[in-house]
Amino acid sequence: MPSFKLTVSDQKGKSISRELKDNDANVLLGLQVGQETDASILGMQGKIKITGGSDKSGVAMRGDVAGVPRKRILISKGVGLQDVKKGLRKRKLVRGNIISEEIYQINCKY
Repeated sequence: MPSFKLTVSDQKGKSISRELKDNDANVLLGLQVGQETDASILGMQGKIKITGGSDKSGVAMRGDVAGVPRKRILISKGVGLQDVKKGLRKRKLVRGNIISEEIYQINCKY
């Protein structure tokens, strides 16, 4: 039974954290980063867009990595990499873009 911590941010910068369990969380399984879903599972009207997330050990989801598993990719900028020197590339561990039961936190935009 999946359980997710959902952080929903609006355009004004206000964010709301909710925890979803069981049937409410099953709705999000299989969705990808960038997809939209109905916000009624949170008791809100409209739609929410999934912008990212992380798994139980803190590994970030990355939108351009296909699939569910963790992968070690060579990156120079973007999600999963802090400030680096110009031209430096690092091999980092990131999570794929599909929500699975291993995901702990999901970030959304309202």
